[in-house]
Amino acid sequence: MIKVLFVCLGNICRSPMAEYVLKDIVKKRGIEEKFQIDSAATSTEEIGNPMHYGTRDKLKKEKIEYGNHLARQIEKEDYKKFDYIIGMEKQNVINIKRIIGEDNENKVYKLLDFSKSPRDIADPWYTRDFDKTYDDIVEGLEGFLEYLEKTKELF
Repeated sequence: MIKVLFVCLGNICRSPMAEYVLKDIVKKRGIEEKFQIDSAATSTEEIGNPMHYGTRDKLKKEKIEYGNHLARQIEKEDYKKFDYIIGMEKQNVINIKRIIGEDNENKVYKLLDFSKSPRDIADPWYTRDFDKTYDDIVEGLEGFLEYLEKTKELF
């Protein structure tokens, strides 16, 4: 099983969007049993809050199912539980490592580093552009799945 944790600042916009989009992709491909997918925040600001309405609206528009998501913060123990801990931007990665400690097993990545155009995914809480965030997340997830296929983790 491939265990993936998506992480952003508050766990109300980007990381839950990545979580539910990947769940949708793997379900449609018939490989959902090969994955455990979750999301978390680096900050404590939004703990216990639901997804941002912009994320919910975008997922609805794309006909992607989502659960009763409540924001949580990443914990040091998550490093042992997950194979991939994927941040949305450089600052997320810095904060992830601050929380988990050393990344001795090379589990921490930035989502768009799996794409052909590595960059940060802007926070739609500030930009209000949930469509752009969605497009960037899909691009990163497609690259991530290609990476898993190339490394023979997913076949």
